[in-house]
Formats: sequence, C-alpha cells, structure tokens
Amino acid sequence: MQSPVEGQTAGRPVPVAGLFGGGGRIGFDQLKIVTLLFLVIFVVYSLVLPGFFSIGNLLTLMRTVAVLGILGLGMAIVVIGRGIDLSMIASLAVPSALVLMLAAKGYGVVPALAAGLLMAVAIGVLNGVLVAYAEIPSLFTTLAVGIGVAGIGQIGLFDYEIVSWPPELDVIVWIGRGSVFGIPYSVLAFGAVAILIGVFLRRTRPGMFVYASGDNPGATRLTGISLRPVLVMQYIISSCVAFFAGMVLAASSASMDTRIFNLTWIYDVILVVVLGGIGLSGGRGGVANVIIGTLLIGTIMNGLTIMNVSFEMQNLVRGLVLLVAVLADSLINPRNEETSQQGDI
Repeated sequence: MQSPVEGQTAGRPVPVAGLFGGGGRIGFDQLKIVTLLFLVIFVVYSLVLPGFFSIGNLLTLMRTVAVLGILGLGMAIVVIGRGIDLSMIASLAVPSALVLMLAAKGYGVVPALAAGLLMAVAIGVLNGVLVAYAEIPSLFTTLAVGIGVAGIGQIGLFDYEIVSWPPELDVIVWIGRGSVFGIPYSVLAFGAVAILIGVFLRRTRPGMFVYASGDNPGATRLTGISLRPVLVMQYIISSCVAFFAGMVLAASSASMDTRIFNLTWIYDVILVVVLGGIGLSGGRGGVANVIIGTLLIGTIMNGLTIMNVSFEMQNLVRGLVLLVAVLADSLINPRNEETSQQGDI
C-alpha cells in the first residue's frame, strides 16, 4: 500500500500543494471565493468609508489581525488533524502572564521564558494525551483544560488579573512594538509563524502525517503510522503557538489581562480557520486559508468599528458569519461515513 506521505490515502490524494497551498481542489476553490470576497469588501470600504484606506488605519488593521492570525495558524494544525483546541486562549494568557510575573520577580529573562514555554508544552501534552490515549472528544477535553488552566492562573498563580510588562523583558519587547520599513513587528511575527507552519505542513513528514491522519485515520493506521503521537504533537504545537501569540500581545499592550479567556477570541480563531477554507472534516487546508480568513474578518470588523457599530452588534455579525462558514463547510467538505464515526469534534 502506498504511504500517505507519498500522496495517497484510501485512494484519494493527500493535499500536498505548495507551501501556502489551500490543500486540494475543493479547498483551493473556497480559497479563491474568500479571496475575491475580501478584495470586494476591501475596495468597497476604501471607497465609502472615510479614513479606511489611510496609512494609520491600515497599520492598525495589520496590528489587530496579527495575533488573531498567529492563533489561527496554531488552530489550523489541530483542525487539519480533525480536532479542535478550545484551550488556546488559556494557553495564550496564562503562560505569557507567568513569564511576565517571573521576570518581574527577578528570575531572569531566559528562565522566565523557559517556564512559560514549559507550561505551554504541558498544556499541549495534557490535551493530546486525553484526546489520543483516553479517547475523550477534543471539544470537551480542550474546553475543560482551558477552563482549568484559566482558573489556576486567576486563582493560584497571579496576585492581579492584569499582569504588567516588566522592564526586565524590554530586551524582547520588539516582538510586539515598533516597526521596520513601516511594517509592525507583530505583523512580521505573524509572517514568520506562517512560514514555519507552512514548511512544517508541506515539507516535513510529521506535517504530512497530520494531513493523512485528518484525511483518513483508518487507512493511515494500515500504513504503520502511529496516530496517537501525531495527535499529541498537534496539540503541543497549537499550545506553543498560542504562547508565542500571548507574548506578542503582551509586548504590544504592555500587559497581559488573564481575563481575556472570558472574551470571544476563541470564536474568532475558529471563524478565521473555517471561513478561510480549512474543513472541519480534516485533511484539508493550509496557511493561505488562515491568512485570507484573518484578513477578511479583520477588514469586516475594522470597517464596522469605523462605522461606530456597537460591540454587541459586531458580536452578532461574528456569530452570523461563523454560522454561514460552518454551513458552507458542511456542504463543501461533507463528512463521510468514516469521518462521522470518528466523533472527535
């Protein structure tokens, strides 16, 4: 039997397009549709909204979507592998707040960063083990882990819900502040993560295993690939990407508000992933889908903000767009019999 890494899974080609490819014919078609929609909305906003096309607003838009895009890249790996990670916002907030706290107490930059990274890895391992070995659906596993981690942070680790950026970490503050040639460093961080995730998914064997396990787990097992370590790896990467996004956010805002877990960010992350064209049925999509989904949602929300639309109405728009995106995904990427039996999300 031909290996999934070599291009086949149960008689169907594994999406092994270019570095930022959409992940197969269907995903690419949806990518083109979303890209066209983004361009239309961008042009209309530029023509009818005063100040939208100004340099200042475009830079604000880029900074706003950078952290969301980084989170979307981490979520994409899990969704491609036919899972979901609802603990990402907790992985963003608590480990990064731990870094800020330890650095402020004089533990040093390197030990503080190592502690935050170790905590992010531990969250990913816990998620992965519960999903892969205990076989608890990822929806419930990551929701419970996220609530637990957020609770530990708010009750047991930090004196205050908002942890300030300490001067000791100013050596790395550039990851969220400043710019080079007019491009904010946070946007460059988004680009760097996109390249790394793209290389991982399209140019490495573990990345191909993620596609194969999401496309057809049964056939992948028959090739001798152990799926459980692949699942654990997905959640570790997702958690570490969220930790990096948290450091970028903390640097840009000079603090980390651990109450961010209670906001709607996780829905925005799912929205950009699904709307961009990464199928919830697994095995489809890529970095380009996340980028265009992030740009589309960021542009829509930025335009609504300029029009002084209330926050509650913006949430309603998000919810409606997410519903439409999920319905479209169910039509474009139908769940086959094997997918339905998986029951993971």
